[in-house]
Amino acid sequence: MSVLKLGAHDTLYYEYQPPAQEARNTFVFFNALTGDVGTWNTDVVPALNQQGYGTLTYNLRGQANSAFSDPQSLDCDHIIGDAMRLLKDVNPAKPILVGLSIGGLFAAHAMIRGAEVDGLVLINTLRRNGPRLRWINDALVRCAEFGGLELFRDLFCPLLFNERWQAENRSKFLVQDRYHPIDRASGIYHLLKHAADADWELPYERLTVPTLVLTGLQDHVFLDLDDVAALASRIPNVERKDQPDGGHMLPAECPRWLIDTLVDFAGRR
Repeated sequence: MSVLKLGAHDTLYYEYQPPAQEARNTFVFFNALTGDVGTWNTDVVPALNQQGYGTLTYNLRGQANSAFSDPQSLDCDHIIGDAMRLLKDVNPAKPILVGLSIGGLFAAHAMIRGAEVDGLVLINTLRRNGPRLRWINDALVRCAEFGGLELFRDLFCPLLFNERWQAENRSKFLVQDRYHPIDRASGIYHLLKHAADADWELPYERLTVPTLVLTGLQDHVFLDLDDVAALASRIPNVERKDQPDGGHMLPAECPRWLIDTLVDFAGRR
């Protein structure tokens, strides 16, 4: 567990395990906005380390243990710059960038800006920046403003996760007697607010490294298969894999499938 100082009051919390075998890649994981390193560290990271792969997980400024001093530093441009700073400082061996949801967008922009990587994995990232996406993003913020992340999760988890996960975790939800607004000084709030300004108009043709697009077909919030197909077709060296039994949060819903898929992808680099 380490901390990268970005300024007097700004840091990135990260965990780095170098590859145990020289030929192995290092998987660098990019969180979704309301996530943290636990998304990857629960199942995915230990399994990859056990097979000799390196891993680098970190929290965005504003997420757990990553401090920020200026809310404007939580916009997408700064997030991408922070990622590139971390990659330069840690210098992981043969990195493959793996991004979940908007984390994949950050990873792709980092590659386009010049991060030298062996591959790119986009998990439920591809989406068209149309009225529907903008409405969803605004609604997520409004939901948190009125009822915090508890209301956000109670309303959206049935749409984001697969049915097996819903059945196993239903008892943990809808237990609040009352909801409380999110702290508008919190990092998560500002990350959600700034997400509205994310640049989803990626120049996909510039994603020239081997790119794996993973899609959970039970994602009932962000998924539009026609948009995924259209955007993926613009990536020069792309491979697609769909998971019928997964939703938006594949690391939590289908960890074994994700681990095997990442190992297979790395083994062919």
